[in-house]
Amino acid sequence: MEKRKLVVIIGPTAVGKTKLSIDLAHRLNAEIISGDSMQIYKGMDIGTAKIKEEEMNGIRHHLLDIKYPDEDYSAAEFQATVRPLIDEIANQGKTPMIVGGTGLYIQSVLYDYQFTETPSDPAFRMKLESELQEKGELAIHQMLERVDPEAARKIHPNNSRRVIRALEIYHCTNKKMSDYIGNQKQELLYHTALIGLTMDREVLYNRINKRVDLMVKQGLVEEVKGLYDKGIRDTQAIQAIGYKELYDYFDGKISFDQAIDSLKQNSRRYAKRQLTWFRNKMDVEWFDMTPPIKYDEMENEIFTYIAGKLQF
Repeated sequence: MEKRKLVVIIGPTAVGKTKLSIDLAHRLNAEIISGDSMQIYKGMDIGTAKIKEEEMNGIRHHLLDIKYPDEDYSAAEFQATVRPLIDEIANQGKTPMIVGGTGLYIQSVLYDYQFTETPSDPAFRMKLESELQEKGELAIHQMLERVDPEAARKIHPNNSRRVIRALEIYHCTNKKMSDYIGNQKQELLYHTALIGLTMDREVLYNRINKRVDLMVKQGLVEEVKGLYDKGIRDTQAIQAIGYKELYDYFDGKISFDQAIDSLKQNSRRYAKRQLTWFRNKMDVEWFDMTPPIKYDEMENEIFTYIAGKLQF
């Protein structure tokens, strides 16, 4: 059977994916599937830089606001949702387009990625959770570094649930979580135009800093405080950058200025990790968005590449 045509736009936070995706979607008669692991959550709009309805400019978006912040979500669930959605959009005569920066989620859809059912050990997990309470997140993360350094590099110490899960997999199978990912076949399931946006690092970091300042002006603190006051804690959603830092501020662990500085620093580090992931894991056609590019010319160049690649 002929492979479906699929456009994918990836890149680090604040590089300009949203505007470009809307402009290209109009030219390609596309619908956009969010490839962001945190924009799925309701009530988490400012901190995740979620597109506003007026910015969509008539383009239909999928996988925004589909979960509550106290619910978990996974790459396996993303894969199971997105693959039928690609078929549905294509069957309507439109072009499916995935836009986002969550590498594992997007990779799980594009490639023949099998999610292996791994055994669990509730007693071992409870032991780790007890140690987490006693010794803290860093101590648990260091345990993972000793048995699976690659997974430890990819999982932030604050994301204790994933750290514990990786340790549990190793405990039960004597195999690393990274082995399950590394052994997957790198065969594209779709006729894919995979566009990567990049930018001079200092320029990108400056954009990230300014974006954080803008988020604060737009009401980020109030947004996070609303979740905090509802008692939502220790969930996957609250591990998101922009939320965990302000939770530390509300808990009295750090000052407000420290929280914002930490938010900016963590956002810059995340952008660096995103670029490293995409360059190492996917066959991407990169386009440099560093100013003073002429945006219209760059958009036209990217459109021409997609049209040629997918034979529109």
